[in-house]
Amino acid sequence: MDQKIAKADKKVKKIISEKRKKDADDRKVGSDIFDKRTLETLYKLANKNYIDILNGEISTGKEANVLKGIKDDKYYAVKIYRIATSDFKKMNFYVDGDHRFRSRHSNKRQLINSWVSKEYKNLERLYKAGVKVPKPITSLNNVLILEFIGDDEGNPAKTVKYNPPKDVDEFLLKVLNEMYKFINNGKLIHGDLSAYNIMNLNEEPVIIDVSQSVIYNNPIAKELLDRDINNLTNDFKKLGSKITKEEIEKHLGVKDGIVLSLKN
Repeated sequence: MDQKIAKADKKVKKIISEKRKKDADDRKVGSDIFDKRTLETLYKLANKNYIDILNGEISTGKEANVLKGIKDDKYYAVKIYRIATSDFKKMNFYVDGDHRFRSRHSNKRQLINSWVSKEYKNLERLYKAGVKVPKPITSLNNVLILEFIGDDEGNPAKTVKYNPPKDVDEFLLKVLNEMYKFINNGKLIHGDLSAYNIMNLNEEPVIIDVSQSVIYNNPIAKELLDRDINNLTNDFKKLGSKITKEEIEKHLGVKDGIVLSLKN
């Protein structure tokens, strides 16, 4: 096992170093996310030809780092969940009530692996439903590989929080159209939709971070839907939108927190 880990460590360090830009953002990619099992996972993904190079960091969240991967001169997003800093209780809260994950996990690593699998399955479901989300490529343990959202030069698109749309109301209506498909075609509720989780790609919205998303008939779905609507209302109001919460609910076909088209 020690030989395997050493080999994995050497392989991943080579992946990280090749063609790596020497700027401050890249230097943030450190040992905090590369524990032994993560190194082994990246080694397996490299051997399966999913990635050749890790080339800097796209974003850092509370529980995961998103790195830029390259394979055959094409960019990918490589999302790595950090075992040590992930919120164990929060993850179990969102996994509960999802028939795809019937049992609670007492082991943190197993829970994170299920969490990554959940995000992959949610993305796969949404992508097939025609929602503008990153296309999922593969997942293994605490690592998820996704379509890169950005330009051909490898510059990632920014979220609405950091790149507000030029026409706020027009953009919000596009978001609501995606949210409608998210709910009615994908039959999922995002659960954490805000200006931080919507990318602005050439004035088109791309919805990200769907790990916590739940099936529409989950016991907590109504609560999460109301939170999404409130977040959208408040975030876009700050950007200058005149669209009200009531208008958002009407656009989505929601009444009293219930999606009428999905009412049991």
